[in-house]
Amino acid sequence: MAFPNQRLRRLRTTAQMRSLVRETSLSPSDFILPLFVSSETDTDRPIGALPGCNLLSGKPLTKFAKTIRDFGVPAVLLFAITTPEEKDQTASVASGVDGPIQKALAQLKDEVPDLVLIADLCLCGYKSDGHCGILNDDGVIDNDTTLERIGEIATAFAQSGADVIAPSGMMDGTVQSIRSSLDSSGFINTANMPYSAKYSTVLYGPFKTGTDSSPEKSLHDTHQMDIANGREAMREIALDMEEGADMIIIKPAMPCLDIIHAARENFSVPIAAYQVSGETALIRAAGEQGYLDAEKLMMESLICIKRAGANMIITYSALDAIARL
Repeated sequence: MAFPNQRLRRLRTTAQMRSLVRETSLSPSDFILPLFVSSETDTDRPIGALPGCNLLSGKPLTKFAKTIRDFGVPAVLLFAITTPEEKDQTASVASGVDGPIQKALAQLKDEVPDLVLIADLCLCGYKSDGHCGILNDDGVIDNDTTLERIGEIATAFAQSGADVIAPSGMMDGTVQSIRSSLDSSGFINTANMPYSAKYSTVLYGPFKTGTDSSPEKSLHDTHQMDIANGREAMREIALDMEEGADMIIIKPAMPCLDIIHAARENFSVPIAAYQVSGETALIRAAGEQGYLDAEKLMMESLICIKRAGANMIITYSALDAIARL
């Protein structure tokens, strides 16, 4: 006699049957690959804290961007790594014509025009103190002064060819400031993709080390979200949408599957989930120690992120994942 619950097993009997009824699948168009760029000439060197990631500029940047395109990845997310000489208290290089992001954007827009170019926007990588905003005399981030700089930098990125601006500092009013700056400068079609729910977590550690953007004394807890809060993320997303967000980013990905799912249930905008450097490092380290199959875990984690409701996944593993599809 067959029990009712046994009927589900009929749909799992073979790999072909499982594939036929599978609810969630990955494709190259799901991915956004982070890229790290510099102001140097024809740079291509590994970033020690971020295995598999290289610092790029010039011809190597173009060559790799074409590889990304040929893999079917539709978009890249650009981060700048600056030298100590380029850093100052106001992040001036971030809006200068010779800034690393501006140079990379102009180059890629000219040579690989079919990639969507997303420019991360935060002051930390350009400031000598490593903070995400401009500090006042008391050593506290001045939100309004920071917004002025963010608006200026966003316009500079758009002028250089950015299709999307992705502000990551979690400053109040960022989306509205960027939208106002872009529209007043004529960039009405440049999209706004804020890190609407960005949690304060140690999982950013490899990135902060690799980009040399860690402040001596962190203030991240004062502007990034408390990892214990879920409902607050919905408020953050709602506010960003009211200010004109076209898409949103939730970060980190795996610890925030509940946030991704809740956002998908509550909002209609496209959602990107960022599988951050620490998540990638954990998977890689577990594989290197022989504790589990790192490639299978990588694919399972990406499937879970999409199953939770993400339309797009920002991940350092994009090309590795596509090779396994």
